[in-house]
Amino acid sequence: MQDDLQMLDEWIPEQMEPGTLFVLENAAPMGDARNPFVAVLACPKCGVLGLITRAQYVGLESMICGGDACSAEYYLREDEIEYRKPH
Repeated sequence: MQDDLQMLDEWIPEQMEPGTLFVLENAAPMGDARNPFVAVLACPKCGVLGLITRAQYVGLESMICGGDACSAEYYLREDEIEYRKPH
């Protein structure tokens, strides 16, 4: 299952709907120097905001929602969100 990724050009948290991505400017000093945080993504299921790393942004690592009532796990694949398939 896949959903479209929505890009936000300007940081307006109120406009962050589920599946919205905002790329951070000057993000290099945030997080691990080898894999820094580069964007904010609203969980595609519940909308909880979370920072994502460079590896997650390019689709090398999955993301798990940090919301209290959501455990969605997904990858970014170009302009789409791909949910991890259950094993």
